[in-house]
Amino acid sequence: MRLVASLIAVVILLHAAFWFFGANPANALVSAAADVRQTLGWFTVDLFRLDDPKVGETVNAGLAALLWIVAGNSVSRLLVSLAPRSRARL
Repeated sequence: MRLVASLIAVVILLHAAFWFFGANPANALVSAAADVRQTLGWFTVDLFRLDDPKVGETVNAGLAALLWIVAGNSVSRLLVSLAPRSRARL
């Protein structure tokens, strides 16, 4: 779970970098990153509306990535704590 959430966060951060630096939206990689942002990072779209739209989207996407990392780590820890402990055989 931690790996999946981290990969989602990386793609969302890639989208933020592409958006901030004005990457070509017709590019397949840029388009795929934008699709992941819209699908899995929808909860922070337009959360903060700053004067500069590039900075605003970068902040919002960064927040979405951070939340994915925190959620992935939390779920991973919860699953590990709920897993039965193995008994050492002597």
